[in-house]
Amino acid sequence: LQVPHAPSQPLAANESRRFTNKHSKKALKASLTLGILLGMFFVAWLPFFVTNVAQAVCGCVPAGFFDVLTWLGYCNSTMNPIIYPLFMRDFKRAMGKFLPCCRRSAEPRPSAISLSMRNSHSGPRAATSLKNVL
Repeated sequence: LQVPHAPSQPLAANESRRFTNKHSKKALKASLTLGILLGMFFVAWLPFFVTNVAQAVCGCVPAGFFDVLTWLGYCNSTMNPIIYPLFMRDFKRAMGKFLPCCRRSAEPRPSAISLSMRNSHSGPRAATSLKNVL
């Protein structure tokens, strides 16, 4: 005599767990991206600021070394547009719409008219009044 095995968790709980896992992965990826961006910022700019304070206190920092640290900080600004597309799919899609080098061949190129219509808010609009919504 066998008793039918009932599922240990109801379907709603399983869906909720899947929903939580999906958002946990997104939060983890966002945290990773933010950690990389902040880490790069500190690696690039912290030596500059420490040297700047040392220069103000003792005046013992050579000008060439100070220039190298300044350019290291500038390189951080160059790294941001590289880091964002590597870790953020939405950013990559948005850039692909406007930069010809990042666009896939199947995607249509936005015309200047459609861009100006979108930016000028003069095109057709969706009804937003309460009367039209009801």
